Amino acid sequence: MCPDTRPPVRAQRGFALVTAIFLLVVLAVLGAAMLTFSSAQHVGSAMDVQGARAYQAARAGIEWGAYQALRNSSCAASTNVALAGNLAGFSLVVECDDTTYDALTAYQITATASAGSTGEISRVERQLQARTVK
Repeated sequence: MCPDTRPPVRAQRGFALVTAIFLLVVLAVLGAAMLTFSSAQHVGSAMDVQGARAYQAARAGIEWGAYQALRNSSCAASTNVALAGNLAGFSLVVECDDTTYDALTAYQITATASAGSTGEISRVERQLQARTVK
């Protein structure tokens, strides 16, 4: 009879398979976390741009209201102003309040620019106020 040349059976069979599955799961979780983080960064960046555009729309409203008050001597209580170009998606409301002291008229102009519906994550709104005397 020949002596048995096979190596003895070990109890650790399949250990490499468990390690490989564990590494795959860890890498999948890290990939999903990176994807979520990247998506959140893109949304945040887009909202920063929308906020800057809303500020510029409100600033345009202040300039429009000041022009109406100082050049045309008219001050409507509330006016919806149509915007064009990159600001066309914004709703702009310009409010004006005038008070006369002796021969001077003081104007308080408030411009509110907004885009999106209330309660939406993409809602953005900026409001600016200015005071001028003529």
